[in-house]
Amino acid sequence: MAMENAADCQITSREPLLATKSSSSSNRNGGFRALPFIIVTDALEKVVSYGLPVNMILYLTAEYGMKNSDGAHLIIIWVAATNFTPVVAAFLADSYVGRYWTIAFGSLAHTLGTFLLWLTATFPEARPQPCADTTCKQATLPQLSLLYSSLALISIGSGSMRSSSLAFCADQIIPKNKDGTTNDDSGTLLETLVSWYFISTTIAILVAVTFIVYIQEAAGWSVGFAIPLILIVSSGLIFVSGSSLYVEQKTKPSLLAELAQVIVAAAGSRKRGIKLPSEAYTYHSNSNSAAIPLQPSDKLMFLNKACIIDTPEEELNPDGTAANPWTLCTVEQVEDLKSLIRVIPIWFAGIVMALPMTQLPFHLLQLNTMDRHIINPTGFQIPAGSFCLSVMLTQLIWVPLYNKIITPIASKLRGKPSNLSMKQRIGLGILLSSASMAALSIMEMIRRERAVEEGLSDDPTGVVDMSAMWFVVYYIPFGIAEAFNYVAQSEFYYSELPESMASISTTLYLMGLSMASVVAGFVLSGVETLTRGGSGEESWIGGNINKGHYDYYYWLVAGLILLDFVYYLGCAKAYGPCRAELGGEGLDAGEQHIVHKGN
Repeated sequence: MAMENAADCQITSREPLLATKSSSSSNRNGGFRALPFIIVTDALEKVVSYGLPVNMILYLTAEYGMKNSDGAHLIIIWVAATNFTPVVAAFLADSYVGRYWTIAFGSLAHTLGTFLLWLTATFPEARPQPCADTTCKQATLPQLSLLYSSLALISIGSGSMRSSSLAFCADQIIPKNKDGTTNDDSGTLLETLVSWYFISTTIAILVAVTFIVYIQEAAGWSVGFAIPLILIVSSGLIFVSGSSLYVEQKTKPSLLAELAQVIVAAAGSRKRGIKLPSEAYTYHSNSNSAAIPLQPSDKLMFLNKACIIDTPEEELNPDGTAANPWTLCTVEQVEDLKSLIRVIPIWFAGIVMALPMTQLPFHLLQLNTMDRHIINPTGFQIPAGSFCLSVMLTQLIWVPLYNKIITPIASKLRGKPSNLSMKQRIGLGILLSSASMAALSIMEMIRRERAVEEGLSDDPTGVVDMSAMWFVVYYIPFGIAEAFNYVAQSEFYYSELPESMASISTTLYLMGLSMASVVAGFVLSGVETLTRGGSGEESWIGGNINKGHYDYYYWLVAGLILLDFVYYLGCAKAYGPCRAELGGEGLDAGEQHIVHKGN
């Protein structure tokens, strides 16, 4: 089974965060009892950071007098920044700060940002005066500075906390033997951890888009921002209260610099004349253990020049260390960089797969023109923004259903483990994402035809005789697709990258979402430009949804994702077997140090 051997992807050194001189005290740190503090901290952060943007467009337009386009643009930048900052924070966590202090700093920054946002809603002087008739006063520079500072601090805080939460959880529960090796059941623990972490995240988002949004609409902005402030303060207090239970991996100083050294050393003039492959060379390693071979792998072989000892008397110090790390690197450094380079093509595939997640504004336009009543035309009407809950409910049901029911039954029927591999689940997620967009396109085609038949061509807000519950046909496969991809990609990056990049590995998925927003912007701009007709004709995604062709646009996105699947198949085949699938067997000698991380 793909994840059974992922044990080898874990922590090299685990130390109690608040260590004492007693070794027995160290043994009592970590474990499952430390997880609730971290998971609850992370869940509360997500309730706040996912709940605030939902109604933010209403706050910006009503309280700051912003235009819809300006407010939407600000929110897009804010969300993209929140998804990108975890990558920067992860580098700092793995190289310098450590995961504990990264999360603690993030909690403080998030709290300060949310406090400033609450100030903008509580004190009238912090925002423009209300509009009088059609005249609205523009926000002053200090007022905008306060608003932008609050959003920036929330992005920094949220990114810092997200960058390390999952990896810090893994630090607590991955067991190790006395000789430093990881146990055989660590892969199962990792898969279970990622799955339940995903469920806790989904529940947090579910609470965010219901509870936080309701409070803001029912009690006003001051109370609506005060509740998130209380939650994020509680999050920080809960995290700090578990400090005596945590263990933390040692940081690897200057990780980014070490990766850059490999490129410089391999491309430098000193090693330019070296011919590869050859077994005549001696390679530099920082390990004295015979368990870690001193030969680099034969993948991306041009990088092997960086660790070849060509002239020992010039390149080595008397103690065996490199005289100049920019001309001679270790085998471990080379293999670390190779592992990062090798996962990038598969990471790119996840960007296009995430395009449907950027389509929510269009969904709201469609839903507002459909019948959203549950039973009868005069009964309760579901808010358009609440339909996305079906995605989260699908994920909450699917993850435990797949792990606890479908996989065990399939394994029992076949008489052998039948869990899909990480790469298979990623590929299946991409296919389901394309299928969901195709279903959405067909549904929009039917909706548009009915709008035309009912004489609503010139009324983009008119409600057609069609139930909005058809959106579930789109949301269910997309929910399963996202569940497959989030869990599988998180496992893949964590398993394939070295333990020195553990925090980075858990943020690559979020970075993919940030890049998906950028790609979606380019696609939208291209479609708007290329499909806009003359004489005032609507483009595919024009302002009048009944005259445009959103169904064509959805078909385009579905086609792009299908092409992405073909690209992914090539990348997955070129990548070869995952280290987690092989354990240590069948790997090149130089790759062993990444797999057997306990050695």
